[in-house]
Amino acid sequence: MRAVVQKVKDARVIVDNMTVGKIDYGLLVYIAITHSDTEKDLDYMIDKIKGLRIFEDEAGKMNLSVEDIAGEILVVSQFTLYGDVRKGKRPSFIQSAPFELGKEIYDKFIKKLKQSGINVQTGIYGADMVVEYKNEGPVTILIDSTKLF
Repeated sequence: MRAVVQKVKDARVIVDNMTVGKIDYGLLVYIAITHSDTEKDLDYMIDKIKGLRIFEDEAGKMNLSVEDIAGEILVVSQFTLYGDVRKGKRPSFIQSAPFELGKEIYDKFIKKLKQSGINVQTGIYGADMVVEYKNEGPVTILIDSTKLF
């Protein structure tokens, strides 16, 4: 499982000219599922994302998590995070999970994240989406459940 996590002032995702998910201050999380992801990968990612200390404390240091600041999370599926461009110029997405498996794991990810008490909004899995956001900092973190980076 891979994620791109961005600290945002606000964010929203639009499908067919309608806003389907919207947050104020918090995290915009692009998430990708691979065919070998398990419950262990899911739990690792949730724990890591919730606990990322990328919000400033009273001293101005990145020391607080989204939970600490009562922030929100907007989760957007993005299979292209597994795009491989090592050969040629056209990405290969062979490492991305098939649609049904990806949706199943994505739905579990959302359900578990919501159970933690954080306000979680989402895009629509597999839809053509427009994402609008104001990246703060900017702060952008990459996470891979296999600890590749």
